Amino acid sequence: MKLEFARGLFLAGALGVTSVAFAAWNESSPQVITGFSQGYCPLPASQRADTPEKPDGDLLLFMFGMSQGMR
Repeated sequence: MKLEFARGLFLAGALGVTSVAFAAWNESSPQVITGFSQGYCPLPASQRADTPEKPDGDLLLFMFGMSQGMR
C-alpha cells in the first residue's frame, strides 16, 4: 500500500470520526417537558383518578417472572 493512499484513508477516517462526534455533541439533551410550557392540555377532572390505583399483584408477579425468564 502506498504511503499517499494510506494517508488519504487515515484522513478520511479521521474526518468521519470527527463529524460523527460533532453531530453527537450537538444533539439536544433530554429535558423534562412540563404541561404548561408546551400548551399541553391535561386530562379533564372526570377522567383523572383522585386516588392512585394500587398495582395488581398478579401483574407484578407476571412481570417479575418475565424478567427472570429473560436471563
